[in-house]
Amino acid sequence: MPRPPRPELADARQQGLHNIGEAAQLSGVSAKMIRHYESIGLIPQAGRTFAGYRIYSDADVHRLGFIHRARRLGFSMKQIEVLLGLWDDRSRASAEVKKLAQAHVDELTARISEMQAMQRTLQDLARRCHGDDRPDCPILDDLAYEGPAYEGPAGAAARPD
Repeated sequence: MPRPPRPELADARQQGLHNIGEAAQLSGVSAKMIRHYESIGLIPQAGRTFAGYRIYSDADVHRLGFIHRARRLGFSMKQIEVLLGLWDDRSRASAEVKKLAQAHVDELTARISEMQAMQRTLQDLARRCHGDDRPDCPILDDLAYEGPAYEGPAGAAARPD
């Protein structure tokens, strides 16, 4: 089956299509990332103008916006691929979407907990550091310590002395 002729950019715009710069502006996704998402199959291969410029439909821009929002919520590329598949499948069960979202919430909760532990450790180390002209530095001493880390009193990380 022969491919339809490639339009000139002006004709493509009259048909409601967008060049990559417009698609980037409308979706919040950079042109570089649009090309990347296309290369990994998250969005369909772009149509091309007669001169070879990529052109995108409103549906493509909407899909890019979906990806952008999912990335801002911290979903991985693999999770976004699954979410897009669920979004495209109108017969899906919402339970599948909820399960994926809840798993992501659980991952975020664990990461937040780890980051809070790091914060407590650094706060404790900074509190113990004199921050003056002396060479003694509990921060550097802790970083140089090769033993296992553990949580000290009140949840602050410490090392055995």
